[in-house]
Amino acid sequence: MISPYVKQCQIGDPKIVECIIGALHHLRPYLAKGIPEIEMPSVEPFRMDELSLSLTTGPNGYKVTLRDLDIYGASNFSVADLKLSEGTKPFEAHIHIPELKINARYTSSGVLIILPASGQGNFHSTLSDILATVRGTISSKHRDGLDFLHVDTLNIDLNIKTVRMLVKKVFNNNRILTEATNLFLRENGHEVLKAMMPQLRQKLSEVFKQIANQLLTHVPTEMFLLPEKA
Repeated sequence: MISPYVKQCQIGDPKIVECIIGALHHLRPYLAKGIPEIEMPSVEPFRMDELSLSLTTGPNGYKVTLRDLDIYGASNFSVADLKLSEGTKPFEAHIHIPELKINARYTSSGVLIILPASGQGNFHSTLSDILATVRGTISSKHRDGLDFLHVDTLNIDLNIKTVRMLVKKVFNNNRILTEATNLFLRENGHEVLKAMMPQLRQKLSEVFKQIANQLLTHVPTEMFLLPEKA
């Protein structure tokens, strides 16, 4: 019996790439809700543990730590194009995500502009019009008489057009410090994002590799890739 989250494609079909893109889009509502039978939690939100950023240099440099990041919007993706892996060549996909919303616990230390800016509070960010380039390698493993695909490596590059960042309930609600921080985040959003990017890319790559393998370990290759017609 075919699981409802699986959309089948056929080896040898001249439109196999379009079929696989359709199969990935078919997964979206299942990723949003979670798939209990394979112990896959919902990706809305998916959680990242921590990002640490040094935003200005010097002995009193402005440092920010974001903890318990909840990220919303990842299931609302669309695959623009896909190149399947051939031999040792990696696969490559270009994926568009309209918007990711991030909520996190915020801790900062150091001096921002001329103000001491050590405090704790809530961090909110909206990243819009995101183009992700996903590259990875896949191998096949034989288990219980069946073949299963496995994502061995996965790397994500992100191009983000619009960045909005905001802190709330911070510095014991000190209005001047809160406004100074939000002014800095508003005017330097892309620079802050640049500082976040290496960790963000690594952690997103780990999360999406884990999601892919959670799916693939439960779905034999023969279930979603039908053999070529004779």
